[in-house]
Amino acid sequence: ICHSVVFSCSTAVNDLVYIMDGSWSVGSDDFETAKRWLVNVTSGFDVSSHYSQVGVVQYSDTPRLEIPLGLHKTTQDLIKAIEDISYLGGNTQTGRAIKFAVDHVFASSQRSEVKNRIAVVVTDGKSQDDVMDASVEARAQGIKVFAVGVGTEITTSELVTIANKPEGEYVLYAEDYTKIDRIRHAMEQKLCEESVCPTRIPVASRDEKGFELILGMKIHQKAKKIQELYTAICLTNTCFKFVLREIFPEGLPPSYVFVSTLRLKGPSSREKLDLWRVLSKDGQIQAAVTLNGLHKSVIFTTTNTVNEEQIVTFDAQVCRNKLLYDTWHQLKVLVRPRRVSCFLDDQQIQDEALDAVVPIFINGKTQISKRSGSDATLPTEIQKLRLYCDPQQSERETACEIYSDLHSSFLFNCTQILLKWLFTAKGREGHPGPDGKPVSKPHIFRICVFSWLFCVN
Repeated sequence: ICHSVVFSCSTAVNDLVYIMDGSWSVGSDDFETAKRWLVNVTSGFDVSSHYSQVGVVQYSDTPRLEIPLGLHKTTQDLIKAIEDISYLGGNTQTGRAIKFAVDHVFASSQRSEVKNRIAVVVTDGKSQDDVMDASVEARAQGIKVFAVGVGTEITTSELVTIANKPEGEYVLYAEDYTKIDRIRHAMEQKLCEESVCPTRIPVASRDEKGFELILGMKIHQKAKKIQELYTAICLTNTCFKFVLREIFPEGLPPSYVFVSTLRLKGPSSREKLDLWRVLSKDGQIQAAVTLNGLHKSVIFTTTNTVNEEQIVTFDAQVCRNKLLYDTWHQLKVLVRPRRVSCFLDDQQIQDEALDAVVPIFINGKTQISKRSGSDATLPTEIQKLRLYCDPQQSERETACEIYSDLHSSFLFNCTQILLKWLFTAKGREGHPGPDGKPVSKPHIFRICVFSWLFCVN
């Protein structure tokens, strides 16, 4: 495989430094658990002088450099070095450890082409020194800092001070060290997002990491606007293809959500349409979302470690019933390392298993709205075409935006969706708070009005 054209999270060019709490409160047994967690998180990276370099600092009263950045050239050597780290013991001087990592570990990197400088601070209690100055300096130097809090003695405000913003992306919690492995996949995904998803998509009051394909591929400049809906465009015979490395310069993340709001009319509704596809230089499909108008099914294609591709077909009865043409639909494909799910208008169609995938070649091209097996563009009306790096965006992205001629029915459904999200969306559980006042009927009415206005706009 040519390393110059195969890209993924594992091949990202990172300087990654773990800053481990080795104070007395951790204990030797939990310290061993923390080391295993580091090994599990790190094993997915290709450790070498060309890709990720990893360093480890353990701290208590003073920081101790356990593994210099770039010392180990293979993942196996790095894992062995992490396993050999001995427990330090002492007090908790987190701020001093962060400053040491900034001044001495990151500063020691000899690579000028590093794209991401990332620190992961793992702590189980409140620091006995100030963390603000060191954390501010880390961010000023372009270092992305994650804060991982373990146990009940942690201070949320301190973790927020240490980490980058927004805190929802850069702060993680584990109930104790025996449960820290529950956040391993979340940590892996966040490190991957930092490596391959540099761009952000404005969504409501927050920005989501991902790829806005309409803007990134300049589709809005080539396609014509739809008069009835100013946010939608119609793709016709224009060539909608782009050099792959310009859209996905670091490849695809292991988990992502493909979202499209679209309408098919006329002959396109009876064709086999590759709504989005990623091709290698020799024309092999590496990823694709396909609509089969004849069989009323959705097809997802990705890579495979055994064959060149693996194909999953979503053809449940709900898909055949709902995939009506000449109407707007929202299609979501949620991709995870070993599963793929398909949603149509907020309703899950199917969830299927995936075999292990391999990184994509980025010396090919990515295309939109093509007849399957051909370079011909099929007419497609599109409101949204995005790929989000955070798989949880699948839960936040509703079909409220769908345009409908049945306006009142649409607004009612939209309000129902938003109300469901408002009252059932759940984040990390915190400490119990005081009892609040019952929700009044006027308050519910105000929420409905807000939902209606949100959908209209």
